[in-house]
Amino acid sequence: MQRTCRGTSDRQGGSSSNLNMNLYATKKTAAEGMLDIALFLANITHMKTVIEQGAGYRYYAAVLTLISFSLALQIVAGILIIVIARRDLNDEANHKRLDSLNNSATVVIFLVFVTNVFISVFGMERTGLFARMHF
Repeated sequence: MQRTCRGTSDRQGGSSSNLNMNLYATKKTAAEGMLDIALFLANITHMKTVIEQGAGYRYYAAVLTLISFSLALQIVAGILIIVIARRDLNDEANHKRLDSLNNSATVVIFLVFVTNVFISVFGMERTGLFARMHF
């Protein structure tokens, strides 16, 4: 079964064109990469804030360790995304390798997600108005 994408030429009475899977995969991978960069920058900002609070911060070591682990995983995910993006999806010889790389990237990104959930849980500090409301 061949997938087709209806383009503007189809609406104007022309023939339908094939969906360019390489272009689709590249755009998807670029979007993943941009989200990874945004999370990477957020983690760096969070790490800077924790370091500025100093060792007196209740979960200082735990949060710094989790953020460092998350950043390392994000670097691995970024490398996997770049490798995936550079492969030709239309070449049948690459399909098995790309599937394996895609599964690996998915697992790494899931681990980043879980790690960032724990960072959020440990990173909550009762300060300012929130602290006054609950004490």
